[in-house]
Amino acid sequence: MGNDHDTNRAKSVSIRNGHWASLRTPREMEISLRRLRAAFAVDRRVLTLAFARMADGIGNSFLIVVIPLYVTSDVVTGATFGLSESVIIGGILSLFGFLNSSFQPFTGRLSDRTGRRKAFILIGLAGLAMTNVAYVFADTYQLLVLIRGLQGVSVAFIVPASIALVNELATTADRGGNMGVYNTFRLVGFGAGPVAAGAVVNAGPYAVPSIAGFLPAGFTIDGFDAAFFVAAITAAISYVLVTILISDPESTRENAGAELSIDVWDDSGSNVFDPIFTLGVATLFLATTIGLFATIQPQINDHLGQGSTWFGLQFAAFIVAQVLLQTPVGRACDRYGRRPFIVLGMVFLIPTTLVQGFIGTSEMMFLARLLQGVAGAMVFAPSLALAGDLAGAGESGSKLSVLTMAFGFGIAVGPLASGLLIGYGFRWPFVFGAVIATLGALLVFTQVEETLETAASLPGTGS
Repeated sequence: MGNDHDTNRAKSVSIRNGHWASLRTPREMEISLRRLRAAFAVDRRVLTLAFARMADGIGNSFLIVVIPLYVTSDVVTGATFGLSESVIIGGILSLFGFLNSSFQPFTGRLSDRTGRRKAFILIGLAGLAMTNVAYVFADTYQLLVLIRGLQGVSVAFIVPASIALVNELATTADRGGNMGVYNTFRLVGFGAGPVAAGAVVNAGPYAVPSIAGFLPAGFTIDGFDAAFFVAAITAAISYVLVTILISDPESTRENAGAELSIDVWDDSGSNVFDPIFTLGVATLFLATTIGLFATIQPQINDHLGQGSTWFGLQFAAFIVAQVLLQTPVGRACDRYGRRPFIVLGMVFLIPTTLVQGFIGTSEMMFLARLLQGVAGAMVFAPSLALAGDLAGAGESGSKLSVLTMAFGFGIAVGPLASGLLIGYGFRWPFVFGAVIATLGALLVFTQVEETLETAASLPGTGS
């Protein structure tokens, strides 16, 4: 008893002194590590693909912050055709999404017909690496438009094939978790890029050491070129990872060549719209609300009286919430069902988008973006899992490309819409986002049904 009393007293003193780590016994730490490993316990190819997409995500998200700064710099010149810088930035960013999304149904269907996911991913990554280098030589608006457009086509090869491969390596019991892990790592890269991008640009120029006399002494590159080279290197790393560690599953090759179609209407007659099409529309609206933020960086910074570092943190806040919640939400939707998370996420998206138009401090904007990320996390993985449940053998590329295409279109529409609406007042882009989020929530609530035959009740809901 005396020993127990001394132990408890020591723990009490430890707590009062703030030494929480001393309470972590080796057994407790082992249990924590097991839980962490269990959360990311997926097929090796899924994890490798997730790491590869994390690497190219860093480079691609670099450009979301760097391109607006590049357009407004003295480096880029040429005819603007009477358009404002905000509209030009929105057009360049939007073109990527439009071409990316427009080509995804074709690349997704073609990867289904050939049964070759890996080849499509490699084609896209090679194109992405080369176009990232091409930015170094772009000094006009027209060249920026051309390069960004080619990047959109390149990514159209990557996205449907990647998500189809993840789907085919999963089962109904773990599909949500697989989608969550994949999205978590992909979004780590996408969130890390904006935070680092501004710092890389501002810290330039950089002195480059001469390598075997190849470069002259004192050679330097400016911050923009450094950012473009970083983006190219990350795409090259992804290419190497996929080349060495990824292979197509045998089932994909066996089911190649099936007749494929994308339905708009619900053939069963129970609803008006096909559930995958409905999820695509909801994803379009969700992605549009996300895309509203990037184009109006100068106006946001002016409205809040902040610099590019704060903007990078606010942009990344959405991704931080995604990173923290994608995997647990994905695992939870494997147990409790897909539909409850999608509906709740779309509903929560409404206020978290609207409030951004009425915020007056940098800290509150960061919080709003973080909460908006919570809403997005509740939608992404469950939506992909539900669509994956409904996709037949050999149809993953075509069916899931509906959602990935919609996401790309939303990311394209968002910057364009905010670039146009910001002229009417700071709040209007976010009011628009709240309206379409409301429409998306109504569509999901009325047109999408649960796909899990046995789903536990959500805690506290009784349903």
